[in-house]
Amino acid sequence: MILTIFGATGMVGKHLVKQALLMGHTVRAFGRNVFTSNFAENEKLHLIQGALFDAKEVLKAVKGSDAVLSALGGAFDGSDKTRSLGIKNIVAQMEKANVKRLVAVGGMGVLNAPDDTLMMDDENYPPEFIPVGLEHLKAYGTLKTSTLNWTLVGAPDIMDAEVTGAYHTAADYPASPNNFRIKAGDLAMFMLNELDKNEYSKKRVGISN
Repeated sequence: MILTIFGATGMVGKHLVKQALLMGHTVRAFGRNVFTSNFAENEKLHLIQGALFDAKEVLKAVKGSDAVLSALGGAFDGSDKTRSLGIKNIVAQMEKANVKRLVAVGGMGVLNAPDDTLMMDDENYPPEFIPVGLEHLKAYGTLKTSTLNWTLVGAPDIMDAEVTGAYHTAADYPASPNNFRIKAGDLAMFMLNELDKNEYSKKRVGISN
């Protein structure tokens, strides 16, 4: 497959690029700093330096791709709109280019609690994660109203660690058992495998090691 990866220079993004290339995919790695991120040379890796909020640059990056992976990050205090506005632009350009499959990283706060409210609405949810949770919630809203075949991973604490293949997932709710952490390598593996399996089409996903 031809895959466009947004947030390719971040912790999860680097694992996505590495694993996608090992799987034999052609990778378009999009970001501001892709040429200074020390990616190993590979004939199937195409570095695209661009701005996430630039419609023309994002359209060019996704046009002709089979699927898109988003591992957008940013500050946690709510001042950084990369997650919400970035997904909004990616979705718009994917729809324009008729690219339908998107797997994106979000936060655990957008998953359902046992009473079917959102995790982030629980009175015991850490208040320091509410601002970034609201950004993920806006991104989720964009995906729900889109025409895409999307999957949003409600990731817990992400650790910079290699893939193990040992993780749990659940549709729309936190994974069980839930250890409130996921290795970046395993998160990347799940996202790439989901492109083929389509097990969580138009769903949120809880994940945990």
